[in-house]
Amino acid sequence: MLAEENLISTVFNALLAQSGWEWLAASLGIIYVILAAKESIWCWPTALVSTVIFTVLFWEGQLPMQAILNAYYMGMAVYGFILWQKHATTEDDLRISSRPLKFHTLFISAGIVLTGLIGLYLSSIPENRLPYLDAAVTVFSVMNTVLMARKVLENWLYWIVINLAAIALYFQTGYYVTIVMFMVYFALAIYGYKSWRALRIQAHTA
Repeated sequence: MLAEENLISTVFNALLAQSGWEWLAASLGIIYVILAAKESIWCWPTALVSTVIFTVLFWEGQLPMQAILNAYYMGMAVYGFILWQKHATTEDDLRISSRPLKFHTLFISAGIVLTGLIGLYLSSIPENRLPYLDAAVTVFSVMNTVLMARKVLENWLYWIVINLAAIALYFQTGYYVTIVMFMVYFALAIYGYKSWRALRIQAHTA
């Protein structure tokens, strides 16, 4: 019981000690997911600002793969905004779709192979922390962001797993505000899946 109280106290004090920039980035990140779940194009500008901040924070915190991941997110935020805007102004709008089991088998297999290769490389660099977990979160986040931009329904299911892995990563590296953000992300991923599934059913019955 005492150990649990000490852990809670440590986490609480760490939350208070986090920078205002991390709080801002986390808040914008949560807003981004809420807007994405509602299919709002404004999710992408919100994501852009959040990822700019996280890129700097993670680079300074010696999590290079997370810094690279957020730099990638910056580009994807621009891509997602252009893609959604393009289809919103034409009859051929971008609809929520689903992918077959064969696609997901290949998707997961490719992610595992890339994780192993990148993790092996990162483990050879002494400064890097948790190389394989860092690589896994990065690889699957990069791949899954494309699915989200293309409005593939199952992207939300992947985010559920990715968010859990990210929570473990950030807990061990001291990014406690970011942990709170990813706990909210986890819940929002469930909401996003249900929301997009309902929208897809509605579109097919309209």
